[in-house]
Amino acid sequence: MFKKILIANRGEIAIRVVRACREMGIRSVAVFSEADRRALHVRYSDEAHFIGPSPASESYLVIDKIIDVARKSDAEAIHPGYGFLAENPRFADRCEKEKIKLIGPSAYAMRTMGSKTLARKTVQAAGVPVVPGTVEPIASEEEVLRVAREIGFPVMLKATAGGGGKGLRLVREEEELRSSLRMAKSEAKSAFSDDSVYVEKYIENPRHVEIQILGDGHGNYVHLFERECSIQRRHQKVIEESPSVIVTPAMRAAMGKVAIEAARAVKYEGAGTCEFLVDRNRNFFFLEMNTRLQVEHPVTERVTGVDIVKEQILVAAGEKLSIRQDNVSQAGHAIECRIYAEDPDRNFFPCPGLITSLRTPGGPGVRDDSGVYEGFEIPIYYDPIISKLVAWGKDRTEAIARMKRALTEYVVTGVKTTIPFHIRVMNNRHFIEGNFDTDFIDKVFFKEEQERELKHGDVAVITAAIQLFLGERKRAMAQKSVEGEGQVSMWKYSTRPGIRKLG
Repeated sequence: MFKKILIANRGEIAIRVVRACREMGIRSVAVFSEADRRALHVRYSDEAHFIGPSPASESYLVIDKIIDVARKSDAEAIHPGYGFLAENPRFADRCEKEKIKLIGPSAYAMRTMGSKTLARKTVQAAGVPVVPGTVEPIASEEEVLRVAREIGFPVMLKATAGGGGKGLRLVREEEELRSSLRMAKSEAKSAFSDDSVYVEKYIENPRHVEIQILGDGHGNYVHLFERECSIQRRHQKVIEESPSVIVTPAMRAAMGKVAIEAARAVKYEGAGTCEFLVDRNRNFFFLEMNTRLQVEHPVTERVTGVDIVKEQILVAAGEKLSIRQDNVSQAGHAIECRIYAEDPDRNFFPCPGLITSLRTPGGPGVRDDSGVYEGFEIPIYYDPIISKLVAWGKDRTEAIARMKRALTEYVVTGVKTTIPFHIRVMNNRHFIEGNFDTDFIDKVFFKEEQERELKHGDVAVITAAIQLFLGERKRAMAQKSVEGEGQVSMWKYSTRPGIRKLG
């Protein structure tokens, strides 16, 4: 087993890995940028090393700096967390060259599954169902037009090296195709230095369901069931839960089987996630594989009791998985809300800044994975996540009730957060009924919010008029006092003849 692990990340995920290391008797090494000198992960780890200026491109993304710290600290392994270098095959190659173990899959698996088209081709050969479309990047406007006509509109244009909603365009009509292709390629080039895109049939009103898998170097694979990830903004998840309300036992077994086949196709080691789109008839199609630890892994840990990070470390050290498929089960229901420093009423605009006060929730069934503290300033340079709040219950009803309770206990001042948004979602009838898809936020939730505001518009106008009247009356009374009439009693004034008595 490793004696020391470097965590090539920051914030809550760095702390999550450090906690696993402590429980396993492994020393932890943190890295930090200028913006993170006072960050919680720096304080919590056994040792910490400075790696450069605040921008990630000059610190957390610089492979040479991470390797240099690993050498200086005598770390035998590196855990990349998620984001930054977690799915970078060049980083995996470099770690192998330096004889430092990367806690994650091979560079081959990253390259294969990191290319959306190559991943589609690989899993399709393994018998995994994929969304109709191309398995190679499209070469010209003529080709994309031909393919789109064959599979039928609407279609999606997707960046081959994409993720996080970048290089993604929905095309409903043929007339939109050429301009959408140019925009998708331009955005892909800017985000990934690769402008290649492919075409995929757009599935109307899909659910986004993913399967967590684990594999070791001895040919053992298990799946840890599904997570429902359909509540998204800008194609990024904000609420996840397990199990999914639409997944039947037979469907669960089938999805788990094909996820393992996809992992087996690239000799996958460690923790990974196969993502699927599910249509109205519960047909599921492979979307992509994330070759890393997922942000939402606590949801699965809560319902299965499996510590996914510890399993990652065991597998990287050459051990076999500590679990087998027949002894993994789901218990209860878990929901995760990602708490961001964002303003949901301004299209989730980032709101970094100083946290002036903080009170985190607790109590039965509540877990809060956080990387901040009172007095910490959320930097402008990184994802503005505050924490991942997880609530567990014996069933979905209790999980929602506990999440609502936990959210009302959560206090963050100094920055705007998504806590009010999550409370409103937990009270939304469509969410409570499990009746939602990936368009829920834009087409259902915010639409209903706007209608509610319009419905109560008259009340708002009347309230404003009353406030204006009271303000004018107060100013008039103050003026009378200045002019020598003496102090006027508000109570007496309100009962004088000619003055309308309110309520």
